[in-house]
Amino acid sequence: MSFRDLRDFTEMMRALGYPRLISMENFRTPNFMLVSEVLFWLVKRYEPQTDIPADVETEQDRVFFIKAVAQFMATKAHIKLNTKKLYQADGYAVKELLKITSVLYDAMNTKGVEHMDLSEENSSKFKFDLGSKIADLKAARQLASEITSKGASMYDLLGKEVELREARTESIARPLEINEAEKVMKIAINCVMEQVQKTKDMLNNVALDEANLEAKIEKRKLELERSQKRLQTLQSVRPAFMDEYEKIEEQLQKQYSTYLEKFRNLTYLEQLLDDHRRAEQEMFEEAANMLRLMQNRLKEEEQLLLKGARRAGVRIMGTMQGGDTEEDEDSGDSEIDLDEDEEEDDMEDKSIEISPRKFVLRARKPEPLEESDNDF
Repeated sequence: MSFRDLRDFTEMMRALGYPRLISMENFRTPNFMLVSEVLFWLVKRYEPQTDIPADVETEQDRVFFIKAVAQFMATKAHIKLNTKKLYQADGYAVKELLKITSVLYDAMNTKGVEHMDLSEENSSKFKFDLGSKIADLKAARQLASEITSKGASMYDLLGKEVELREARTESIARPLEINEAEKVMKIAINCVMEQVQKTKDMLNNVALDEANLEAKIEKRKLELERSQKRLQTLQSVRPAFMDEYEKIEEQLQKQYSTYLEKFRNLTYLEQLLDDHRRAEQEMFEEAANMLRLMQNRLKEEEQLLLKGARRAGVRIMGTMQGGDTEEDEDSGDSEIDLDEDEEEDDMEDKSIEISPRKFVLRARKPEPLEESDNDF
C-alpha cells in the first residue's frame, strides 16, 4: 500500500461517480463494509444485470461474497483478484480494487474521447444518453446477429428445395417394406437393451461401491473407538516423573518469589544509597561554599587590621619624638617621608620597635588568623 495508490483510487472512484466520499484514512484499519460496498458498486457498474448477494453480516456470507466477485471478474473481465487481500479490507485491498477501477476508468476515458469526436462531427444532430441502456443495446446486437445467421441458413435451404422436392415425393410414393422396418426396429431394440444393460451394470457398481464404503466406514469407526480407549488409558495413567516435576515446580516458584523480593530490596537499597550520596554531595558543596566565604571574610579582616596597624605605627613614632626641637621634628618628618617612599616594610619594622607594648600586641593579633587559614 502506498499513498499514490490511495490517491489514484479515490480520484478514480470520484470520476466514476461513486456516491460516497472516500477518504485516504478509511483504509488505515480494516473496513470490510466499505470494501464490500465498493466491490458491489463496481460489479454493478460493469454488468448491471449481475446477481451477486450483498449480504455480508456473517463470516460465511463475506467469504461467499468475495469468491463470487472474484469469479465474476475473472470470467467476465479477465481480471485476477487476490481474495485474501480483499478479505483483509485494508490498504492491501486497495491494490486489488485498483485493477477494476482502472479498467472502468480507462473505458470511461476512451468513451469520452469518442463521444467528443462524434459531437464535433455531428454537432447538428441530437445527443442520446445510452449509458442506462447498455444491456438493451447488447441484447439488440445479439438478436441482430442471430437473425442474420438464421436468414442465411434459411436462404441456403430454400435454394436446395428444388432438388429435395423430388426425393421427398419419391420417398412418399414408395410403398413401405416390412422387412426393412423390422430390421430398423430390431436395431433400435438392441440399442435400447444395450443402454438398459449399461444402466444395470452401473447400478450394480454403485451397490458394490456402497458396500465398500460401508465397510470402510465400519473400519474407521473401530479405529476411532480404539484410539479413544487408548486416549482414556493414557489420560488415566500418571507419568513416572510427575511427582518430581511438581516438586521442582514448587521449588522454582519459591525461588522466583525470593528472587523477586531480593531484587525489590536491592533496588530500594540502591535508591537509598543514591539519595544518601546526593545528600552528602550537597552538604560537601555547601560546606565548601561556607569555607570559601569564611576565608574571604578573614582575608578582608586581616587586610583591615594591617592597614590599621600601619596607620597606628606612624602616629606612635610622631609622639615618641615630641621633646625635641622644631628642627628635629622637621628632620624627623623628612626622614619618615623618605622611609615611606623607599620601603614600607622597613617602616613597619621600625614602628613595631618604637611602639609601646600594647601596640606590639595589637600588631600580632592577625597571626592566629593566618594559622586558621592554613587549617582551613
